[in-house]
Amino acid sequence: MNILLQQLKENPFLLAPMAGITDVAFRSFMKDMGCSIVITELVSATGLKYNSRKTIDLMRFSQNQHPIGIQIFGDNLEDLAFAASTVEDSGADFVDLNFGCPVPKVVKKGGGAAMLKDLKKVEQVFQTVKAATTLPVTVKIRTGWDDISRNAIELSHIAYNEGLTWVAIHGRTRSQAYKGMADWDYIAHVKSYSKIPIIGNGDICTAKQAVDNLLNTQCDGVMIGRGCLKNPWLFIESLDLLNSKQRDFRNLDSPTFNFESVFQSLDKSYSTYATERVRNLQLKKLSSWFSAGLPESSQFRKNIFQAESHAEITEQITSFFKPYNNLSIKSFNNDGFLMGGHG
Repeated sequence: MNILLQQLKENPFLLAPMAGITDVAFRSFMKDMGCSIVITELVSATGLKYNSRKTIDLMRFSQNQHPIGIQIFGDNLEDLAFAASTVEDSGADFVDLNFGCPVPKVVKKGGGAAMLKDLKKVEQVFQTVKAATTLPVTVKIRTGWDDISRNAIELSHIAYNEGLTWVAIHGRTRSQAYKGMADWDYIAHVKSYSKIPIIGNGDICTAKQAVDNLLNTQCDGVMIGRGCLKNPWLFIESLDLLNSKQRDFRNLDSPTFNFESVFQSLDKSYSTYATERVRNLQLKKLSSWFSAGLPESSQFRKNIFQAESHAEITEQITSFFKPYNNLSIKSFNNDGFLMGGHG
């Protein structure tokens, strides 16, 4: 069996690729926190062709991240073929195609979600990339370009015919961007018609949502994005809940927060894989997201971004989160801080 599909059977909860977030250090951290398969931030195929140092850096990964996919985007067939070959040379385990990014600067160049407007081009891209690598190829899409052109079923048929390993579907159209709610009913509809494995994605913020959507849609996996930016224990909880066969989350023993150990792991990961500047910036960002829903979190976010040294950042984090160590995860509520952007 394909190593990716075997991994999904063992742990169907994947980390969604998120630009500016899922760098090598964050992925390493999330693997420590129990997530399954991980994928890099989106990498420009054209950037790889021109040997862009910044683009190449996005492909970095650590050995604990296997199986690891590198996500590429672009509309030029020659560039995509070169990128797929480069991914294989890097030692990664699979190539992931980005057909879902809604950002204008990507879409205007024909990449990301713009691919959804031309299924003939989609077929050409699949054929080109498959021919350029021996690695498994996957794709992440949206439900369609807009509400009147949702074509995930048709695209999934093409992906199956061209030998891709799975289709991951973010449950919004490109026109929606990140507004409204992800349409898991439509994802289930696609799954019911598709021969290829389907990964569902969108608005997963709790373990109950992750498990319910996995079981109700009969998807082969659930991809979690911004939910783990509020709750870094989300992957562990989701797998525990799935294995417990208890559908009622209220009756499941709730893990407790231990922010001290989480931040030690996070800081260690960034000290290993990032510069001091990036390390400090990411600690600020991630501690801000983890604080969502806690009392005085708004003031904490203001204070942490004014901190300058690593020592000052660490001191503020320790001071703010100390009262919440070892409290039940059910004690916290999302204050909406994370509801903009990402999956």
